Amino acid sequence: MKRAVNSNMIKENRWNIPPNAPACMERHLDSAQYRADGTLLLGASSLTGRCWLGSIWVYSEPGKAPNEGFCQAGVQTEAGVTDAKWVSEKGVLVASDSGALELWELAEDERLLANRFTKHEHDHIVTSVSPVVGASSAVTGSMDCRIKVWDLSQETVVSTYNAHTKPVSCVSCSPIDDSLFLSCGQDGRLLMWDRRKPTKPASRLDVESPSCCPTAVAWHPHNRSTIAYGDELGRVTVRDFQGTEAAQTKAAHSRRVNGLAFSTHSAPLLASISDDCSLAVMNSELREIYRDRQHQDFVKGVCWLHGGSDSLTTVGWDHQVLHHTVDPATGGPTPSP
Repeated sequence: MKRAVNSNMIKENRWNIPPNAPACMERHLDSAQYRADGTLLLGASSLTGRCWLGSIWVYSEPGKAPNEGFCQAGVQTEAGVTDAKWVSEKGVLVASDSGALELWELAEDERLLANRFTKHEHDHIVTSVSPVVGASSAVTGSMDCRIKVWDLSQETVVSTYNAHTKPVSCVSCSPIDDSLFLSCGQDGRLLMWDRRKPTKPASRLDVESPSCCPTAVAWHPHNRSTIAYGDELGRVTVRDFQGTEAAQTKAAHSRRVNGLAFSTHSAPLLASISDDCSLAVMNSELREIYRDRQHQDFVKGVCWLHGGSDSLTTVGWDHQVLHHTVDPATGGPTPSP
């Protein structure tokens, strides 16, 4: 005799949560990056308790982040996530507190994140990861003072550099030239690397205050020799390392700069985030045109939408994902329609 099933007794999965997504996102959000189609990648960490766990999350509707119920995919990682970057349409690179570089890939209609490899090549926390443009490779920096260049297709390290004498804070690959990348560290050095020079790949770039360590670096999206860097005192500097013009410097924050991001406009805007819990957006003359102070803790991640968009997103240790829209012409937020 068949038993009738009461459909009212079946619990509805209203959000259609992916099967391997964690039930809860850790409080501390450390990284954010948009894919070309506007899909948002988040990296989170729990910095309390016996184990520092982490997770990565993908949102096809960024406005619903960080609500776990509306994620497209998510997965727990073995340690805290310091940085996470798209390396391809479906590939995600993760810099781990464990000293590992992890490669994850979206599968099953992008509802599942599958681990492709986890390699523990650093001897301390991996602080930063940057994919190489147009290639299956990446660069990592670590608190072990080393920089490593990876061949992702071979799942191996192809070069290790020891030019920094203290922990590496940030690495950033050129968006134009696949041979160039930048690094900065707690030794106060800002280095420009050219992998085509095997005997002496690193050149030291002058900084405004040698006694003050640079903490974040970024490349101009259109100019091969223009870079921006932030430092411990909250200053942001833009310079052309091949030009003759003096560098431009602005005291954008009252505490250390945690991240920089150029927009993709023809005349890019520059966003900076800081331990002073604020976001600043500056134009090409380093004039501040937007300021936001909604975060209640350190702001740790910033990213622009692609395609010359005026919209950007910030994340922080207060577990907030904030979306901002800037009017480049007038400054300030764009009014709602």
